[in-house]
Amino acid sequence: MASGQKQYTEEFKNTIVELYNSGKSLAELSSEYALSKSTIAVWIKKTSLSLRIKKKQ
Repeated sequence: MASGQKQYTEEFKNTIVELYNSGKSLAELSSEYALSKSTIAVWIKKTSLSLRIKKKQ
């Protein structure tokens, strides 16, 4: 990972995705947790892909 970038735990990422799935907007989460909307969107996409792969197995 590049110098200066924050690393977040999987637990934290999953919490943010769960909050999004429960109705919080990207803007709300971005403001509340000081994360970029694009970072949150990547976590949501990765979680979604992961769940689809698990369902196929």
